[in-house]
Amino acid sequence: MAVTSFKNYRVPTTFVIALIPAAVALNVVGSFINTTLKLPMFLDMIGTAVVAITIGPWWGALAGAMTNTVLGFLTGPIMLPFAACNVIGALVWGYGVRWGLGKTFPKFFVLSLLTALFVTLMAVPIYVFVFGGATGHFADIMTAAFVGMGQRLIVAVFSSNIVVSLADKIVSSFLALAVIEALPPALTAHLDIVKAPKMQLVLWIALGTVIAAGLAVFAANMAAG
Repeated sequence: MAVTSFKNYRVPTTFVIALIPAAVALNVVGSFINTTLKLPMFLDMIGTAVVAITIGPWWGALAGAMTNTVLGFLTGPIMLPFAACNVIGALVWGYGVRWGLGKTFPKFFVLSLLTALFVTLMAVPIYVFVFGGATGHFADIMTAAFVGMGQRLIVAVFSSNIVVSLADKIVSSFLALAVIEALPPALTAHLDIVKAPKMQLVLWIALGTVIAAGLAVFAANMAAG
């Protein structure tokens, strides 16, 4: 099947059956690796990005929701409300690529930043109103520090989460690109996206972005305090 554009692309059922469970498994494995190594990221949306980019944002949203459902059964119900974050991430990645934000490295990088922002905007109310601002993640340390500076809880949670989310979404976005390059051509022939760069470059870019964002957030909190 030769498909050359998103507009006339129709997703074969076999692709859905094959890709979504694999994406959910990738998300779950990423989450467990992150938890085991205690990384300042999440790594539970790489598969979501793969599905959203290749076969559509709403299929990605399904993969994301299924991921948090599985993690909820495996690790506890704390993961269930954050299914909304996985869904939002899928929609931003999926529609962003379809609106041209995947054609060049700078555009795809901007897309990863937008994904981080929208996921954070979805996550903050969940952190604050469902869990009281903390879930046991690495970001809770920064949240406590910002609260100690006199910031309101919701501002502190946003400040800490956006820094962690930037690192996570940059790395996850470009890891997803690498996975997509390894998929069969039948799944990717319709895509018009940039090639995955070397992971070393991505990590340096992610580190630089996080440091810059962290300094900006810290300065803003100090000024407001």
